[in-house]
Amino acid sequence: MAVSTEVDIVVIGAGAAGLMCAATAAYQGHRVLLLDHANKAGKKILMSGGGRCNFTNLNTTPEHFVSANPHFCKSALKRYSPWHFVELVERHGIEHVEKAAGQLFCAESSKDILGILLTECDWAGAEISLKTQIRRVERAGQGFVLTTSAGVIRCAKLVVACGGLSIPTMGASGFGYQLAEQFGLSVLPTRAGLVPFTLQPDDKAWLSALSGISTEVVAEAGGTHFAEPMLITHRGLSGPAMLQVSSFWAPGQPVTVDWLPGVAHPFADLVAERNQHPNRGMERWLRQYFSQRLAGALVERFGWQGNLQQFSNERLSGLAATLKGWQFKPSGTEGYRTAEVTLGGVDTDAISSKTFEVNTVPGLHFIGEVLDVTGQLGGFNFQWAWASGWCTGLAL
Repeated sequence: MAVSTEVDIVVIGAGAAGLMCAATAAYQGHRVLLLDHANKAGKKILMSGGGRCNFTNLNTTPEHFVSANPHFCKSALKRYSPWHFVELVERHGIEHVEKAAGQLFCAESSKDILGILLTECDWAGAEISLKTQIRRVERAGQGFVLTTSAGVIRCAKLVVACGGLSIPTMGASGFGYQLAEQFGLSVLPTRAGLVPFTLQPDDKAWLSALSGISTEVVAEAGGTHFAEPMLITHRGLSGPAMLQVSSFWAPGQPVTVDWLPGVAHPFADLVAERNQHPNRGMERWLRQYFSQRLAGALVERFGWQGNLQQFSNERLSGLAATLKGWQFKPSGTEGYRTAEVTLGGVDTDAISSKTFEVNTVPGLHFIGEVLDVTGQLGGFNFQWAWASGWCTGLAL
């Protein structure tokens, strides 16, 4: 790159939203330069979905997103639907599979999704400059001047797509938030979302011995619940159920777990079991629903030893209540180190929901995860990246 470069549009951040935006804008005939400080584009795309990339969810609706302004995401999600991205995937001949309802993954590798985006940028003529540090961004007339490790870059329009704080080993930083504040925007408090919980010593003592066990539960926090698998790890509780509720949990609050989501009336079932098989132990009944290790641990933890005939109705009622509504208070979460997303971010009240342009700074746009729009688990965050990137690219 020359010491001084002039282009129509600079996009900062070669992730999902940035790549989508760059390609879309370049197809409109603009000279587009995509900058990233990392040595490779789309690192989070490559690692997502266990290397298979859950690239969208066919059931995407605004209700699957968390934001201080829940209406903001509606326009973009309506204009660029999951089917638009599926059409792009199929046009490139990439096979995909539907795992859980609506969740689409690559049949082979997440490299295929990154390959589509890089190919689209190449075909459209968008230039990508990696390993480029941005040292300063300034307003210059109606445009912008960027001082970078690759020289000075001038552009008419600037798109900030550098994501949030999750997974710093992938290059995540607060740069997008700093730029927002530089141009007078407010940034809502950020915290890790879709992240495993860590446990208080008392709970960790008995659960860590069960590391690797997964069981279907209904988890609830902050008034929102999810029926998903819960995974016990040596550090705490993870799996889809815990990741989902982590986005609605606040420090100091409890998380409630229904260990028996498929059993509507465990007390009645237990009374019937006691009447029919009074000499059976509680562990045998629990093994209908749990592995031997987990059933044994629950008996040990809650003092449910002994034959069923030794359990009064009151004790069975308490046991059933524990199984249907066990509460624990997390000591915290694993934080940005393992979080899939960042909650909070650039306040959308200052942004156009149609063009993603800052109302008070013409030519400046914010898209993707850097905004205060966070999807639930299951491909929604990628769909937000595609939709916000496409809508902005079209509007530039």
